[in-house]
Amino acid sequence: MTRVRWLQAVAVIGATALLLAASCSWQLGSPIPDGVPPPAGDPVPQIDTYARGRPADALHVWAAQRAPALGIPVTALEAYAYAARVAEVENPDCHLKWTTLAGIGQVESHHGTYRGARIGRNGDVTPPIRGVLLDGTGGNLEILDNDSVSHDPAVEDKGDEPFARAMGPMQFIPETWRLYGVDANNDGQISADNIDDAALSAAGYLCWSGKDLATPRGWMDALRAYNHSDQYARTVRDWATAYAGGHPL
Repeated sequence: MTRVRWLQAVAVIGATALLLAASCSWQLGSPIPDGVPPPAGDPVPQIDTYARGRPADALHVWAAQRAPALGIPVTALEAYAYAARVAEVENPDCHLKWTTLAGIGQVESHHGTYRGARIGRNGDVTPPIRGVLLDGTGGNLEILDNDSVSHDPAVEDKGDEPFARAMGPMQFIPETWRLYGVDANNDGQISADNIDDAALSAAGYLCWSGKDLATPRGWMDALRAYNHSDQYARTVRDWATAYAGGHPL
């Protein structure tokens, strides 16, 4: 896995925070919802984060014991836990927990199962999950997809779709993915449609945006970078808190 790339996220120009579909920087005076940050949940076992193959497989027993009660696919829970473990190893000052990643994964794509999608054991989500067209309508930003990497496979005439869509189980837009995307499962591909890659990339983005997610302000900075919405942050908080308690909402 390209660990250096994950660490380089801290050096990326701050303006990239504006590239997510609905992102914004912290506004002084903005209220912090109660219960922020959410609880950490069950601790993730220490594993070799540099192991060959898919390192998240080492968390299979831990995830399989908890996934049914949480309503999270085992492979997705492995991915969240592995990303949180990598964050702890590579950026211990970030204090990102798997519950926050799981809360985001639920809100963004129902853990990679939106509209009947399925997660393979290698983490690939099929069919690919795509968000709404970011064409400036309906309150969305207008964002172009110059490389045509985020088109919805269900759209037949891709020539009529010059705008970007959020991609994959963690809903990255193309330019943000280009800057933050990493290969988490050592398959040689950096894919927004792979939940391992997406979860670890989200971890890097959240840590860069929030710096210290153990603090209320840091956690809100990170969530506001993902989506500039107090309701979004509260919803992620609620799901993360439920997961920490061992059950879904």
